[in-house]
Amino acid sequence: MKKAGLTTLVLAALLTACGSDDKKAGELFQRAELSFADGDYSLAKLQIDSIRTLYPKAFDVRKSAVRLMQQVDLKEQQKTLVYLDSVMAVKQAELDSIKGRFVLEKDTAYQEVGNYFYPTQVVEKNIGRSFLRGQVNELGEMSLTSIYCAGGNIHHTAVKVTAGDLFAETPASPDSYETTDLGKAIEKADYKLGNDGGVIAFLVANRDKKNIRLEFIGDRNYKTVMQPNDVKAIAELSELARILTGIEEIKKEQKEANLKIQFVTRKIEEAEAGKEE
Repeated sequence: MKKAGLTTLVLAALLTACGSDDKKAGELFQRAELSFADGDYSLAKLQIDSIRTLYPKAFDVRKSAVRLMQQVDLKEQQKTLVYLDSVMAVKQAELDSIKGRFVLEKDTAYQEVGNYFYPTQVVEKNIGRSFLRGQVNELGEMSLTSIYCAGGNIHHTAVKVTAGDLFAETPASPDSYETTDLGKAIEKADYKLGNDGGVIAFLVANRDKKNIRLEFIGDRNYKTVMQPNDVKAIAELSELARILTGIEEIKKEQKEANLKIQFVTRKIEEAEAGKEE
């Protein structure tokens, strides 16, 4: 009899505890609903997480909390898309304001992505000249090309730019090539932003300085002075690259937000269909 009485007391205590948990979880869920209605999604998520952590046996409330969390996720992503659309509009306006300064070269027959050049640096205006050319593709990826055609081959793979006592130097290019035109040696080497030894940033920072020296580094070196228009071209292309890179990043975030919306919407629809069945 004593054992039966003890068992009854333990069972009653457990039922009371469970009932207490359900009540507390329900109150917390109501606060989460209010936070959601007020648009305070971060607080709503925190409260829902607390239900999961503090009241693991309040099964009915937890199920409702899962459905509310889906609604919170959906609203958050929709809010993110509105914000991204506004940022994209600003970036697009920036692009439209400067795009006319550049020449876009793109052969749609074989190129999916075209390249922007500064007008003074297009190929047809620089035949036979040794210089440093900048370019930015439509995805915002910037690179430099050192073009040497000042005599016999020097087999250069790097360049150095100097302003006063300061300088920047590219590492050896993994993409260099040589050819001839009417018997004259032509050498080119490419350097992508991030693997350019800081040359692009150096030229941007020193764009107003005169007599920036350019040195082609190979079996023997060749030195010249950069034309002001070449420095200006690289500096302005750097700004174009910044804007285009920003646009591509926003596009990526928009795509991720839309995928999340599709996923959450599908989960909500599946849950609704399950309830109807």
